[in-house]
Amino acid sequence: MATEVLQTQVIQKAWEDASFREKLMADPKSAIRDVLGVVIPDHIQIKTVEETSDQFYLVIPPNPSGVLATSQKPRAMW
Repeated sequence: MATEVLQTQVIQKAWEDASFREKLMADPKSAIRDVLGVVIPDHIQIKTVEETSDQFYLVIPPNPSGVLATSQKPRAMW
């Protein structure tokens, strides 16, 4: 599953389900595994933060030149 697709599904579920959002904040890997059936590899760390109306988080992703060097098809980076 592509990272963007997973991210969209997680956000949508968190908006719809308060208990999922709480678990996602406390233990994101377990929440994603239990609800979406996606196992995140052990070497991947996930940090969940919740934006508010007066906070904005800017995430700088890895440089795509190294990520897409072997394939032009976007996919999960792990």
